[in-house]
Amino acid sequence: MKLVKYILMAIISLAVLILLVAAVSPKKYDVVRYVNIETTSKYVFGYIKYLKNQDNFSVWAEMDPNTQKTYTGVDGTIGFVSAWKSNKKDVGQGEQEIKNIIQGKRVDFELRFNEPFESTAQAYITTEAISPMETRVVWGCYGSMPYPMNLMLLFMDMDEMLGSDLATGLENLKQLLESNLVMQFSSDGC
Repeated sequence: MKLVKYILMAIISLAVLILLVAAVSPKKYDVVRYVNIETTSKYVFGYIKYLKNQDNFSVWAEMDPNTQKTYTGVDGTIGFVSAWKSNKKDVGQGEQEIKNIIQGKRVDFELRFNEPFESTAQAYITTEAISPMETRVVWGCYGSMPYPMNLMLLFMDMDEMLGSDLATGLENLKQLLESNLVMQFSSDGC
């Protein structure tokens, strides 16, 4: 009987310790990458403001060519939603919505994941002219995990996990725009 009591006390103590660690652990993450592209900022922004164009440079779009996609609204405008559904665990199911546009400078998105787990994150892409023919593009993603799920942030390096995908996507965008292989031009005349 004493052994069961000690085991039970050990389990309770471990659970309390885990909850205490989660209480003082980070709850937020913020991942940012950038690239310089040798073309005008107007041209770059005219391309990146359309969510459908992410299929041409995003790493996640390459993971499953059979992903089912649906769209709601007018691409390149606030409220446009791009939804996806894949049988591959790494892609899962969710949607991305344009939440804000600062013309020529920034597009804000909300990412809502349904599978393999539910979560919401914020993302953005900004453009800044460094010179008439060079543009800095910044792609960022940030969010938070509620207590006690935030404990996972101690074991997951979000900067490394998401950062490499963002960096690869930006390099793909750079190659795409610099090589003038863009098939879809914006209605801004870029």
